[in-house]
Amino acid sequence: MKKVLKMQNLDCANCAQKMEDAVRKIQGVEDVSISFLLQKMTLVAEEAAMADVLEQAQKACEKIDPDCKVIF
Repeated sequence: MKKVLKMQNLDCANCAQKMEDAVRKIQGVEDVSISFLLQKMTLVAEEAAMADVLEQAQKACEKIDPDCKVIF
């Protein structure tokens, strides 16, 4: 299942890369891409695990930049 999510307060491309690497390590994530310019995350994960993956992705992004939010 593919979801495109809006990112709020994503500060830099370096942070986006760190977030992408962190989200990629989450169990159930098949692919992830975070665009600093578009302020969007494209996430591909198993449909059954999507809710849990989204929650973990939000936490992973907040660890890197506490002001950044993933809008579901």
